[in-house]
Amino acid sequence: MPTPHYFLPERILRSDERLDVDVCIYGGTASGVIAAKTAADEGLSVAILNPAFMLGGMTTGGLGWTDFGHKDVIGGRARQFYRDLGTEYGRDEEWAFEPSVAQRVIDRYAEASGATVRHGTFLASCDVDADGRITEIAMLGGLRCRAKVFVDCAYEGDLMAQAGVPYSVGRESNATFGETINGVQVRHKHQFDHPVDPYVVPGDPNSGVLYGVEPRDAAPAGSGDGRVQAYNFRVCLTDDDAIRVPFAAPDGYDPAHYELAARWLATFDRLGPDDFNYSLREDGLIRKFDRLAKPHKTDANNHGAVSSDFIGQSWTWPEAGFARRERLFQEHVRWQRGFYYFMANDERVPDHIRSAYATWGMARDEYVETDHWPHQLYVREARRLRGKATLTEADVTLKHVCDDPIAMGSYMMDSHNVQRIIRDGRVFNEGDVQLKGPGPYVVSQGCITPPDGSCPNLLVAVCASASHIAFGSLRMEPVFMIMGESAALAASLAVKEGTSVQDVPYAKLRPKLEAAEQVIGSS
Repeated sequence: MPTPHYFLPERILRSDERLDVDVCIYGGTASGVIAAKTAADEGLSVAILNPAFMLGGMTTGGLGWTDFGHKDVIGGRARQFYRDLGTEYGRDEEWAFEPSVAQRVIDRYAEASGATVRHGTFLASCDVDADGRITEIAMLGGLRCRAKVFVDCAYEGDLMAQAGVPYSVGRESNATFGETINGVQVRHKHQFDHPVDPYVVPGDPNSGVLYGVEPRDAAPAGSGDGRVQAYNFRVCLTDDDAIRVPFAAPDGYDPAHYELAARWLATFDRLGPDDFNYSLREDGLIRKFDRLAKPHKTDANNHGAVSSDFIGQSWTWPEAGFARRERLFQEHVRWQRGFYYFMANDERVPDHIRSAYATWGMARDEYVETDHWPHQLYVREARRLRGKATLTEADVTLKHVCDDPIAMGSYMMDSHNVQRIIRDGRVFNEGDVQLKGPGPYVVSQGCITPPDGSCPNLLVAVCASASHIAFGSLRMEPVFMIMGESAALAASLAVKEGTSVQDVPYAKLRPKLEAAEQVIGSS
């Protein structure tokens, strides 16, 4: 059975096709599909060039336990998506859904849009004219596409980067935007509650450090370092023996890679089920094995000091080439599959935890094309546009409110850990932040728009303009869908009025957002 891949040369679309459309969308994420359907309904010709091999990104890639914050600020086509999922389950809405069901809905949207969809299309080059306008983009397999407006809906912002638009990668310092929780942070959640020795030979720094541990302390609190938070896969697991595929050791499995986990688990006799970082709830369910609409299936996420996040291994992904990303993708697969196997089988794992994990496995009826493993790595953060406006902690905490909203966010500012460090002879996780704001906030039109003087026909709906910590709230799939719809409506105005994306008047965009039943705050 085929294993999942990010990039395989033999699966690149080989084509000499020449597309010429009104709107070209790079990235077949849920945001990209929503953007395509919106632009098509505006009467525009549309192409989706999808470097992945399936549509939907994380929405079909295992993130079925939707992080939404306040549902009442999710409107438009994003809200309709969750209603359409509800129809699949015989209810009004569904926010905790199986990947296969989400795939059916997303594929229907793409088909209904009439957009030209091409999979396996990895961006090779981007031609721009003297004004910075994208004239044509070329894919590795030879396909080329011309468009009046391009929308980057991929998680990495590759089109944005190729177009020469300014962007950021990683954490800024608190001083950059006058923030308080950006940069380096050592906090108590997803943390080692009790001392765990970081050295191969306990107590001996000369023996080297355990796998995944940096041999140093962190930089000062609040300082920037250009690093991004950890990635993982959101995996659909099951405890239904009729469809359960037991965890197996992946190729290249090395039990020494999980020694840090073993030492952490050895401290569990000092923890109780109410402790945030403890793995098992009082009912015996593993934490962050969130049950979906079909209760014997989960969206399994990271939880605790050592879990499915491959901490410290995401830093090079944003700027890496496709072949390098494929190697990183496979390293993430190996780590996470190995972690589940370790937890269910290794005698270093306490009996009650090992037996709990052993009741779970991959769902046989999900991801049948990729060995029951998700096709999409959870790239929580990569490049971020430096746009006409930048969402910061001040916006999320309502200390600043823009006057040209195109979306609303409401989830807490959430960064997963970035690295493991040594401090006072013990290991700590660093980078986790979870801080709720006072309520929903608005997102400026400028957050999806390059700055004046930069690429007048590109909009960025996923790698939007935000500080690292504000992006930690913005980066939720419903918000990406909302921004995809808003970007498509802005693109429609730019095409029909012959203006740059920077000159799309908000006075004309807002009525279109309201007609689409977007929720964008008070007038």
